[in-house]
Amino acid sequence: MPASSPSIDSLALEHRVDALFAHYTKQGSPGAIVAVMQGGRIELRKGYGLASVELGVPIGPHTRFRIASVSKQFTVSAALMLAAEGRLDLDAPPHKYVPELKPLPVTIDQMMRNSSGLPDFLELLRLGGHGLDKPARPEDLLAACHRNGHLNFTPGSRFLYSNTNFLLLGHIIERVEGKKLGEVLAERLFRPLGMTGTQLVAEIDAVTPDLATGYLGDAASGFRRAQHGYPQGGEGGLTSTADDLLIWSRHFDRPTLSLGDLPAQLAAVRPLAGGHANKYRRGVQADDLGGLQTIGHGGLWPGFRTEFLRVPEADLTVVVIANLASIDPWRQARTIARMVLEGHERLKPAPSALTEVEIAPLAGAWFNAEEPSLFDLAWRNGEATVTQNGMPFVLGRRADGWLAAERGSFEFAMKPDGKDRVAVDLGAGRVLAFSRLGQRDAVPAALDGRYASADCGATWTIQHNGEAWTMAVSGPLIAGGPPWTIRGLDADTIEIESPASWITPTQLAHLVRDGAGNITALEVSTGRIKKMRFDRVG
Repeated sequence: MPASSPSIDSLALEHRVDALFAHYTKQGSPGAIVAVMQGGRIELRKGYGLASVELGVPIGPHTRFRIASVSKQFTVSAALMLAAEGRLDLDAPPHKYVPELKPLPVTIDQMMRNSSGLPDFLELLRLGGHGLDKPARPEDLLAACHRNGHLNFTPGSRFLYSNTNFLLLGHIIERVEGKKLGEVLAERLFRPLGMTGTQLVAEIDAVTPDLATGYLGDAASGFRRAQHGYPQGGEGGLTSTADDLLIWSRHFDRPTLSLGDLPAQLAAVRPLAGGHANKYRRGVQADDLGGLQTIGHGGLWPGFRTEFLRVPEADLTVVVIANLASIDPWRQARTIARMVLEGHERLKPAPSALTEVEIAPLAGAWFNAEEPSLFDLAWRNGEATVTQNGMPFVLGRRADGWLAAERGSFEFAMKPDGKDRVAVDLGAGRVLAFSRLGQRDAVPAALDGRYASADCGATWTIQHNGEAWTMAVSGPLIAGGPPWTIRGLDADTIEIESPASWITPTQLAHLVRDGAGNITALEVSTGRIKKMRFDRVG
């Protein structure tokens, strides 16, 4: 029998998505694959651009990508299966299964929900001068977790994204099962569901058929290969295809695995302390699209970006996977979902776009010393862009009038609060007043010296030459390297900039003083580490 022809709606959708991705079909460009499924029917599955610019290989249905943090829900799924079998206690602390860990009052369920307070191991290593562009071994990453005894907050009280939660969860699964995590996931999930294009590829140099190359840059500045030297595990080690993610999505609608309520357990709600909502469930994120509830996850790794988006009320799944860091699958997946859902009786119009006129009075740097937190708001590339800890993100208009971060991997919303003040909602009921940053104070002259943290194993040596302040950094995996730059903020806070190849991270340090006013320690805060202590030594 001849293959059935696409519906006119599918054809129209394809043409509209073609226009959305036309920029990446130009000669020599990396790109993305887009897949749309509704009611179990694949409405669109199409590649745009090249999986390998060097070899001229196009992106197609069989192209594999590193899906990064979309892996987390699969790690959680295996853990939930073990819990259902009575082999894993979700209310137990992780050190019950990994005795090398410091005994901290954290539960495995809190780890699944990113409410544990455990610092991100990527940040722990970065504070010691090591980054994704430098080689590391799996035991190095686990050692960073074993070394740490710091908690960002009381477990269960807040949401803060941390890859440590899922790296450790994967390790716990290996301890319980006595097998490699990749074997467990294949046996319990991938083979039973027919996900033949999905596997855990921890090693960066492993030969993986049909795996796309990840790229940085853009057509104007040129493309270059993304470099990374870290092995990956339960936090982000999967390679997969658009087809396999559609198969996985269909399992949410028609569960067939041994744990029949697995999709419901992944999406199960557990409020934070004080009854505050946590949109992050168990390895998946709940959100809203025009009044329709969504569930899914994004993935970000040097050169790769993924969005796995489900709209259960409309029986709709949109998958966008890119091998170019400048592509935005989060936004594109939601644009495509709105194309499909036009005319849906419950879909509300998108809020009106922010304008440069609205943002102009709020542009500039804003600071809260108590948190401490610093961000810069600017109109950039036609959008309201906040840069915080070196990471830029776009603001959109929320239904209640607040200007909020579009992404859900962290919490940030702001609105004017009088002259030279803004209110910033950082989640869990924490609405803080930020003041416009005026003249920065000079770096305190008494800052010179050495500071060390047992939690990340780093030693910082701070010195100055005239008005220029720099810092030499060494850690468990590296000594030496380019100096870090220090800038003053106020009498008790400094800003530290780290050199890096992918982004340029910044962190704030609060100066801890004794009764005589001498600086005795630094409390360092990054995007995913809060108030980690570096004691003055020597």
